[in-house]
Amino acid sequence: MAKKERNKRAARKARQQERAELEALHEASGVDVAPTKGADVKKASKSSAPSRKGAEKKQKRGPLSRMSSYFKDVRVEMHQVVWPSRTELRNYSLAVIAMLVVFGVCVWLVDTGFVAGLVAFTSLRG
Repeated sequence: MAKKERNKRAARKARQQERAELEALHEASGVDVAPTKGADVKKASKSSAPSRKGAEKKQKRGPLSRMSSYFKDVRVEMHQVVWPSRTELRNYSLAVIAMLVVFGVCVWLVDTGFVAGLVAFTSLRG
């Protein structure tokens, strides 16, 4: 874990040094030098973009508009679904029915065992 932290620290230091060199080169030459790393590009794009916190308020839409949008999205999603073929559907259905029968028999056996145990323990017939 310590090695990982040292590597992170070293990478941060290297990026900081690279930024300092770019700034020094920019100030010395007076020419705009393009940054070479992604972090510098992000920093530059953030400073050049105007702040629009209040300008990006979402307008409230009415209930009919929201419902219509919802059903359009549902239709798009339903077209993206990969439906099983007829044979796959039959096989899956048979597997589900078989498992229902198996579990039904298991529950019946456990129930019968409990009833037999209660009858033997209390000697009552129910």
